[in-house]
This record gives sequence, C-alpha cells and structure tokens, in this order.
Amino acid sequence: MPVSTRPTAVLAAGLAALLLAACSGGGGSAAPPTADGPRPLRATPTPTPTPPPTGPYVALGDSYTSGLKIAPQVGEPKGCARSAVNYPSLLAKALGLADGQFTDVSCSGARTGDLTASQQTDGGGANPPQLDALSPATRLVTVGIGGNDAGFMEVVGECAKENLADAVKSLIGSERASAPCRDHYASAGGAADQVQRKVDAAGERLGQVLHEVKRRSPQARVYVVGYPTLLPADPASCLPVLGRTVAEADLGFLAEKEQQLNAMLKRRAEAAGAAFVDAAAPSAGHDMCAGAAARWVEPPFPAPGLAAIHPNARGQEGLAAAVLKAVRG
Repeated sequence: MPVSTRPTAVLAAGLAALLLAACSGGGGSAAPPTADGPRPLRATPTPTPTPPPTGPYVALGDSYTSGLKIAPQVGEPKGCARSAVNYPSLLAKALGLADGQFTDVSCSGARTGDLTASQQTDGGGANPPQLDALSPATRLVTVGIGGNDAGFMEVVGECAKENLADAVKSLIGSERASAPCRDHYASAGGAADQVQRKVDAAGERLGQVLHEVKRRSPQARVYVVGYPTLLPADPASCLPVLGRTVAEADLGFLAEKEQQLNAMLKRRAEAAGAAFVDAAAPSAGHDMCAGAAARWVEPPFPAPGLAAIHPNARGQEGLAAAVLKAVRG
C-alpha cells in the first residue's frame, strides 16, 4: 500500500478554480464563456501511480521472516536460519531486483533490540545489528518483528503446559477446566493485562525502530508485515490435528492474543507513516489446523524437517504475495 502521491500542479489549480467559482456563486462546473462561445471543459488529469520501488531493498525481521528450517538455508550466520525462498527473497525476485539490490538480514529469534544491537544466535555466530544494512540509498524496507518481544511463543508454550497439567489432573479424578491457560494468566494478574502489557511494550519499541528506519533511509517505502493466522475461527476444527491436548476455549484465547499483536503492529505502522501488510486475512483457512496440503503454518507436530508453529514454504509464498500486492498498490 504505497504512500499517496500529491496532486499535480494542474490538478491543484483546477481544484482552486472550482472552489473560487463555488464561493462566488458560479454554480455549475462549466468554464466561463468566451467571445467565441463557451470555453471547452478541460479533462482533469489523473495522478500517475507511484511505481514499485526498484531497490535497494532491505528485509528486517524474526524467524517468520527468515524462513526457519525451510530449505535451502542460506547466508551467515547459520543460526539466523534464512531461507532462499522466504518471502523477502520471493518479493525481490518478483520485483526483478538486480544482484546487490536486495539484502536480507532477518534472523530467527530476533527481537526489536536486535535491530540496533548485535544478536547472538542459538545456532552459533552473531548477526550484526539489522538496521546497519540500511542506508540513505535504500528505497524499500520490510519489517516483520514483534512476536518475540510480546512473548507470544511463550504464551503458546504456557498454554500447552497448563493444558497438559490439567489433563494429568483429570486422570486422578479432577474435573477438567474449560480454559486452564486463560485461568492461569487470570490468576497471575489478569489475562488481558499481563499479555497486553507485553504487546504494548513491544509496540513502544517498534515505534522507536520505525522512527530510526525513517531516519536512516528517509526515501524508503516501509512496510510492517503482520503475522499469519495461526488458528481457525472455529477452534473445534482443530480436533483432527491437535486432538484434545488444548481446550477449545484456550485455542480461542491464543487466537485473541494474536489478533491483539497484529492490531498493535498496524497501529504502530500507521503512526510512523509506514504501510501495514495484513497477513492474517489472506492466510485464513491456511492455519495450523488446516489439512497438510492447505496449511501455511505448521502445527506443534510439524512435517519432517519443518519448524513447529512457523510458516512453511507455502506460507512464505502466501506472505510474499500479500507484500507484493501492497507494494504494487
């Protein structure tokens, strides 16, 4: 979704003339007559659409951007787990960017702080500060980050743990809770408050990052990419994939938290003058509980060689299509 272009000088003059005529009681839209008869109406020029950027393009982000475990894995450090077919790479190819016009510095496990400081990866090696890849010449930037700051995967893990503990209790005669994970967060200080506080804090840091992106690359078009839909609208449809390991109400709780995360990303993008790319809508129906041939996100027990609760190759293709549509406007 490109930034709107300003009207041309001709269009601005035309609008001013129309306003002046209206203020002076001129009434209709026809031009004033001349000695030879009515002056012909002039066609209003159509603003020229902003063409897609030609690069340099810099991709910033976490494992949802880097393409964790999707073959082929490329680049250094290897712990960043970048795929040659992640959405930034597919976007660069679709835009026809030449060699040297695309730089992917996304890294698995990255938080917003890793955009301005070096990140030590789990797989060995340090990823330099991601923002160091920017320059005044940069013309396109995608930013896919915030989930790790908000602790979203920690919430997912906590939900799995609470549901497992609840299942064990049921084996000794205790009645199963309807939403053990939601209950856990509520008893720890309020489900909405505790998770939302992390999301809000992540938003503050993202706002600072986007400001720095604009400072370093003032001519760049910046796109904040949201997270794809992880769970379906109807949690009951997860039964074939997840069984009863997680209560339906807790699946709804997790979906609600992801919606809050994406809403925050959208607000921060708009506040910074960047565009937001909605990944949730195009990925609806391709969540982790969809069939193996349809899903864009792998379930907790993924296909061999892929990362749990992360996009697969189809997911990266879907994200690339969403970003390309936004970039081309």
